[in-house]
Amino acid sequence: MDSRFDEDTVEEMNEDADEDEEETKERDEDSDDEGFSVLSDLPVEKSERRPTCFRCCRPLKVCLCPYLPPRPLDVSTCLYIVQHPAEESRVLRTVPLLTACLPPGKCRVFVGRRFSEERYPELAAVCKDARTLLLYPGAGAENLEDLSSDFTATAHSVILIDGTWSQAKDMFLRNALLRLPRQVQLRSAPSSQYVIRTQPNNMCVSTLECAAAALSIMEKNRSIPEVLLKPLQALCSFQLQHGAQIHHSKEHLIRNGQYNKIMPKNKRKIRRMQKLITNQNI
Repeated sequence: MDSRFDEDTVEEMNEDADEDEEETKERDEDSDDEGFSVLSDLPVEKSERRPTCFRCCRPLKVCLCPYLPPRPLDVSTCLYIVQHPAEESRVLRTVPLLTACLPPGKCRVFVGRRFSEERYPELAAVCKDARTLLLYPGAGAENLEDLSSDFTATAHSVILIDGTWSQAKDMFLRNALLRLPRQVQLRSAPSSQYVIRTQPNNMCVSTLECAAAALSIMEKNRSIPEVLLKPLQALCSFQLQHGAQIHHSKEHLIRNGQYNKIMPKNKRKIRRMQKLITNQNI
């Protein structure tokens, strides 16, 4: 998540994601009929689900609990994650690791696309609380590092949206509750260590990394990122050792001439590509 993103940049990133999804969908649809006719003739085999660790939500054979803190981090800030349903089904996700590092009740996850006050009264109450912040970049967002509030004096809550940029934008725009809290962003963030998943931009980070940076600021504790990122580093290291490839950001691929997809025709996307290639700030 990059605090320098303006509204156009966020919109462009979402258009990038939307177009990539559309291209994939078109390719899939072309082979759907033929693929289905072949697959329908195959026998159905029942597969047993691998035993899963209750704490880190990973298969027991690749449990990451040795890399989690021996005791949950002592924080006063409460995190609320609104998660797109597609994220819940991903195997390599960071939210379970974040939840495992924090005390019970300090990281609440709500899965869905639409959040109404009637169906989610707890989330609605949090959104209406003056001490709640929404960590989501945009033209109207304030830099979290620049706020004068003493977050250690009174407990605050932070809402994060977990999903692709396209999914996050859709959830933000379509849920009035998410526009009630004070909107903040990170002025700067280190390069993402979540190298097994492609990011749109070099400044984009995972939900866990975003939460780690926010908690470090609000709790005035610089050791928090080190503790929270340890299981993420272990996850990526394990995957790379077993055949996964490092995924460079789309920005990196474009700047180094490694972007092998068809160049866009949309003027806004072309303008963004030119900015990336000429090393201009975006």
